[in-house]
Amino acid sequence: MGLGAFTFTYAKGYSYLSNDPQACANCHVMRDVYDAWNHSSHKAVAVCNDCHTPHDFIGKYATKAYDGWKHSLAFTTGAVPEPIRITTLNRQIAQENCLRCHGDLVEPISHIEDTHPTDCLTCHAGVGHSH
Repeated sequence: MGLGAFTFTYAKGYSYLSNDPQACANCHVMRDVYDAWNHSSHKAVAVCNDCHTPHDFIGKYATKAYDGWKHSLAFTTGAVPEPIRITTLNRQIAQENCLRCHGDLVEPISHIEDTHPTDCLTCHAGVGHSH
């Protein structure tokens, strides 16, 4: 338990409980992603949690806990993929959040979803992290 508390403190684990985008840059792998967001149009309207976590309390912190566990395991074992890739779950969450903000904009083409579900990230993958 002591080792876990030390590791949590040393790794600035408490910062991941906040909405501060700087917390995402605690890891060197995320530095380029953070810098790209910092220069993107989304910086003025959204932080990491707005796009990458559900907006309900339980969903948000369950996702943070799950992702935190995966990130801790990757960093501890040195198995951090570079470049990083979004997982299926995190892609679904991002998609839901795209529609949360931009749903009215894409509503006129929503009839297409019957045969080809809209996946915002197919065409707009870099929008929140572009230079």
